[in-house]
Amino acid sequence: MTDTEKSIKAVTETVTDDKLWTSIGVGALKIVLIMILAGLVIKIGKVAIRNFFKMRTKAPLVLVSERREATLVKLLENTLTYAVYFISIITILTILSIDVKAMLAGAGIVGLAVGFGAQSLVKDVITGFFIIFEDQFSVGDFVRIGQFEGTVEEIGLRTTKIKTFTGELHIIPNGSIVEVTNFSLYNSVAVLDIGVSYNSDIDYTEKVLQELLEKLPEKYEELVKPPELLGVQNFGSSEILLRIVAETLPMQHFYIGRELRKEIKHTLDEHGIEIPYPHMVMYTRQEKSAGNQ
Repeated sequence: MTDTEKSIKAVTETVTDDKLWTSIGVGALKIVLIMILAGLVIKIGKVAIRNFFKMRTKAPLVLVSERREATLVKLLENTLTYAVYFISIITILTILSIDVKAMLAGAGIVGLAVGFGAQSLVKDVITGFFIIFEDQFSVGDFVRIGQFEGTVEEIGLRTTKIKTFTGELHIIPNGSIVEVTNFSLYNSVAVLDIGVSYNSDIDYTEKVLQELLEKLPEKYEELVKPPELLGVQNFGSSEILLRIVAETLPMQHFYIGRELRKEIKHTLDEHGIEIPYPHMVMYTRQEKSAGNQ
């Protein structure tokens, strides 16, 4: 028997070996089961994390704010997903008879070499850790980071996602976050300058506005307390400016400002108080005729 015939015979015996195909089938089945199990663990784990924090909100003593809870939920879900995927990959490699210990040892050496060139990645992770640890901002907060301003959608160890008012989603590396302005930590203030005519009775106008402002907290729950009429702010070219300030819940000052202007306009109209508007005076110069010279 020639060497070629021997090789063909060996290949045929290998291909037709029942034990080989049984081993392949069992291995494939194990891999499929691991993938299904990993998906179930992630799904169940996320539900458990959310239910855990829901139970904490019903506790008589809540030690963590809702803002921080939303951030921790996202972070724990991401951590769970990465951990389950990592364990699943290691298990699948073991089933495929790949020496995982040697791979991990080699990965450690390669990782040490890559670490020197991945300083920005390390910086992102460290900065992300301190952002979460110090609770600088949380999911749902309205923040300004550099040139981006919007609502925090997600905070990870490497990146932060911010959604703007018009719908764009900005993904910012945590290492590039130098300054953060958080608009959601404390109450906001709406400042309104209302112009009235010089012919108006200032004392009467202030009385009318004061009566209106005292009723507004019953209508708008976003108001922390009744808006305050500070008085005459300035004298304009055709108006007297009265300043009103209203303390609102965080990031509700835009909405309250619009509603207050509408309420004030209706009230001033009802009491006959004029809000000045630009007037234009037309002057026509008449040329003298030649006969009158």
